[in-house]
Amino acid sequence: MATLQADRTFWGEAQAKILKRVSSTIDQNLNGFPHIGDPKTGEWVTTPDGFWTGGFWIGELWLAASVTGEARYLEAAKRWLERLEPRVESKTVFRGFLFYYGAVIGALLHGDQKAAALAEDAAQSLGRQFDPIANLIPLGKEAEEAHSVGDGEANIDGLPAAPVMLWAAKRLRDYELRQRALKHAYRSAEFFLRDDGGVIQSASFDTATGEVNRRYTHKGYADDSIWTRAQAWAMLGFVLSARLEPKETLLFQLAEKVCDWWLANSPQDRVAYWDFNAPVTPETKRDTSGTAIAAAALLKLSQIHPDANKAATYRDTAEATARSLVERHLNSMGILADGCFDPKNGTAVSNELIWGDYFLFETVATINGKLHSPV
Repeated sequence: MATLQADRTFWGEAQAKILKRVSSTIDQNLNGFPHIGDPKTGEWVTTPDGFWTGGFWIGELWLAASVTGEARYLEAAKRWLERLEPRVESKTVFRGFLFYYGAVIGALLHGDQKAAALAEDAAQSLGRQFDPIANLIPLGKEAEEAHSVGDGEANIDGLPAAPVMLWAAKRLRDYELRQRALKHAYRSAEFFLRDDGGVIQSASFDTATGEVNRRYTHKGYADDSIWTRAQAWAMLGFVLSARLEPKETLLFQLAEKVCDWWLANSPQDRVAYWDFNAPVTPETKRDTSGTAIAAAALLKLSQIHPDANKAATYRDTAEATARSLVERHLNSMGILADGCFDPKNGTAVSNELIWGDYFLFETVATINGKLHSPV
């Protein structure tokens, strides 16, 4: 009983810290979407249109409104959602990030009709971006922050477009949208997954045939290395898709495969370095943001896994990982520090990153029993 109470206190205090940071960000009256934070001062670098990351800020507001019941968070979420509306037709596969976390979460947790409508519109627009030759959604000409953009490039960061489309297809009873989402997920596995479950971030393909002519990891340590966020995005994308389509057993198998790779290769202290192949020295950066994504994915997989023992392994690992993030990297201001954005270009190598904030919040709130609808 004492241990149970200590756990409740631990997760409750962690959640309170995170909410403190959400509140302080609202109070800053930012002109743009929070993107990269200074863990010492709490100041944000912002993006005017949400880049690929703005949905995570809105997602945090939906979460905060759900766990507290406070109107200020819900009102803020709706205000920021209005600012995301112009991005519905952006020619980028990364709208999957924007509209799952910015809009689908609002529909799931709050039944928000505006959020649902925007998510449906974005999903249908993503469906129109589908390439029937390659059988997936390419990056698109407006893809943010990619090494190469256009209709002959793809990467694993685009996989989370599938859950947006699958969610919308169910609501709209749109068979074609569902088929495109499934093809996108399965083709992503063919493009990016190694036989052992490790994930290579990017691929160039022949637009005439759809065949891959190069695989590479443009943000990682080397072309053939496993960049931490590539693995984490694959985990998240396949787990969310498998949950939405429980009869698609291959989706579940893919989710299990990439998650098992993480379990076998993550460091003993749970918090991954920025790339699994980077030489580990005292100067090697961790990536709390990628680790937070992985923890969220593992926790979701535990909730749908039919084997009680494996489900317990995923849940225990997710909780231990989140505990490490809270104990070692969540500071007194509620900032998740030590996120590593882009070390190859020296950008935000030890910072607060808005998606890391979101996924730690989601995981902590779930463990704390404060989210009563799956997100």
